[in-house]
Amino acid sequence: MKEERQPLLAGNNEPINETHERNVCEVWVEKGNNETHASGASGTSIPAELSPNQSTRHPYVYDALRDRQLDHPTTNLDTMIHLLKGNIGTGILAMPDAFMNAGLVLGTVGTLFMGIICTHCMHVLVNCAHELCRRLQVPSLSYDQVIEQAFMMGPARLQRFSKQTRLLVNIFLVITQLGFCCAYFVFVAGNLQQVYEQYFPKTSRLSYFFVILFPMILLNWVKSLKYLTPASLIAAILTLAGLGITFFYILHGLPRTNTVNMFAPWNRLPLFFGTAMYAFEGIGVVLPLENNMQTPEDFGGLTGVLNTGMVIVACLYTAVGFFGYLRYGDHMIPGSITFNIPLNEFLGQSVRLMMALAIFLSYGLQFYVPMGIIWPPIKNRLNEETHKIAELIVRTVLVLFTFSLAVAVPDLSIVISLVGALSSSAIALIFPPLIEVITFWDRGLSTGTLIKDIALAIFGFVGFIFGTYVSIYEIINGRPV
Repeated sequence: MKEERQPLLAGNNEPINETHERNVCEVWVEKGNNETHASGASGTSIPAELSPNQSTRHPYVYDALRDRQLDHPTTNLDTMIHLLKGNIGTGILAMPDAFMNAGLVLGTVGTLFMGIICTHCMHVLVNCAHELCRRLQVPSLSYDQVIEQAFMMGPARLQRFSKQTRLLVNIFLVITQLGFCCAYFVFVAGNLQQVYEQYFPKTSRLSYFFVILFPMILLNWVKSLKYLTPASLIAAILTLAGLGITFFYILHGLPRTNTVNMFAPWNRLPLFFGTAMYAFEGIGVVLPLENNMQTPEDFGGLTGVLNTGMVIVACLYTAVGFFGYLRYGDHMIPGSITFNIPLNEFLGQSVRLMMALAIFLSYGLQFYVPMGIIWPPIKNRLNEETHKIAELIVRTVLVLFTFSLAVAVPDLSIVISLVGALSSSAIALIFPPLIEVITFWDRGLSTGTLIKDIALAIFGFVGFIFGTYVSIYEIINGRPV
């Protein structure tokens, strides 16, 4: 029985067979004694009817999408749901804060622009993965394997950096996912504190972190995504209900647009960039989702699963950001729109509890990715008898690590902006154009594509530098910059 491919994992961390011919894109089919043989692709059946006028050797291009072997492939609808769930988290609730740092006009234009370029970079990553799969004659590749193989088959001077780039991508993936987990701690503790203090005396924020720490450790002792499915389903339902109630509040009693800023000061734009990049957080799950599809050819294209899902995501982000900022203005409590919903109403309290529980249950899903990267190297160094205990210890230590960071920086808006600028920008904007240039450097890379990729990488790098700087500055010195 083949191991089931998990659609929400970061990807397969097993190394590619080094004996593959790196630049092979074709398999040659020879005709002899009315039989057809394929060399270079074992187990691949290639129907070929060669006429007497045809050459005795015929090129067959390897089709990675056709040759995938999946025990439980996902449908287009399944993939769409996973894509939406992979993108919609605490980031959508922070979009009004992003608009406050950009202004109503620039926030709207900037969010849609960020959605377009992030979606384009997702397409770039998928297309490069397909090209590298054809050359290597393997059915699928993970994000880190894509950049490693791109460098390995790239210019001679860059080939020696292939393993380092794979390590770098894994480091940024771990930083991103653990950053999400830190934000989840802060979000859950903040919402619980607001509801509790409505009925009981005030207490320190630290106590709420400790209240959720032990349940969080127990939740993340669950090792299989199969057993996390009920939690994910409940989280999805609660998120949907919570967003519905949130829209009810922010659309009620909207003031005129002249009550808020159309454009914010330029020194606040790096925080907008970081928050927006955090919100468009789904590039890490794009390849695993596409790799697990029953009809992966439906993933791309103008009306494919990826574009359809990202249009929904971008519209939701823009709507929450626009109406949330317009409703509560520059005096809103930053970090999450739920912090601003009236506390003296039962519905206002219920939305806080629903979203807190939804994010709590989603922690395990975000935690699964870094654990899948960190645990295998540790596992290989230990005796098999100690694997179970050691894995629980590693899981506990990682949860305590995110807990400690959340306690150290309890400002949700700054955590979100820092994670988005520091790691999400690299994974979503810098690496994909770099991979495209190196993948197609000797295969007709056009000048327009080269200029576009350089512009994207520069944009991502500038946002990375300034967004990280401003976020760290605010952590150290407090608001404003």
